[in-house]
Amino acid sequence: MNRKEQILKMRVEEKKTLQQVGDAFGLSRQRVHQIVFSDYQKESRKAIKARVLGSKLRVLSPKQQRIIDFVRHFWAERSYPPTVRDIVSGCGISSTSVVDYNLDILKREGYIRRHPGISRGIEMVTQSPAPEHSLKVPIIGQIAAGEPIPVPTPDTWDVTASSETLEVTEDLTRGRKEVYALTVKGSSMIDALINDGDIVLMQYVNVVENGEMAAIWLKAEKEVTLKKVYREQGHIRLQPSNSHMKPIYAEPDNVEIQGRVIAVIRQLA
Repeated sequence: MNRKEQILKMRVEEKKTLQQVGDAFGLSRQRVHQIVFSDYQKESRKAIKARVLGSKLRVLSPKQQRIIDFVRHFWAERSYPPTVRDIVSGCGISSTSVVDYNLDILKREGYIRRHPGISRGIEMVTQSPAPEHSLKVPIIGQIAAGEPIPVPTPDTWDVTASSETLEVTEDLTRGRKEVYALTVKGSSMIDALINDGDIVLMQYVNVVENGEMAAIWLKAEKEVTLKKVYREQGHIRLQPSNSHMKPIYAEPDNVEIQGRVIAVIRQLA
């Protein structure tokens, strides 16, 4: 710690008078005033105090402390930051708007950084972000009624074959192979928080478990749809996540699974 920082420390932390600080360093009261307040003009009092004392910028509310602790623990455990909904669930907070409000305060006070438009865009200021490895995923079309999805085959699986690609971090794919992306068109899965314009990451499989969300090609209708799949006696139920829409019932031989949903990238309004 240099002399200037020592002077600031005595004045801010120990609350010494200008005269007391001057006596300790053999300086006049006026000189101490110049040293201290020249810095105060350049930085806010809070910033000076934080830099000199190494202290937090403000006393956190219990809820804000809970959020900070959760984000730090989540980072340490998984090497990537939580989403707002992760914080809602993990901290027992009533809504995403309450979390957003407190995150904005934490950002303003210098605890975190937020990267707009990124689902996991929370970064602890005092924490070095974990290195992220990214990969390119082909965006091969829309998930809506129309032509079948041109799912690449194992022999042609090459992102350069697609005119558009999406760069994602490995935490979204978690080592899965044969991943592709589709743009959602429509609102049939809105209650599952998948909206028109969102992008779903799909893993190419032709079998899914009951209740899994999948891209289904209806052969007779020549339509592709994004629904939850349920095998029931004599038929397959394709269930939308929208209370205003009815399920589709299809014969098993009319259904072809073209992939299951493994992640959703939401478009922010």
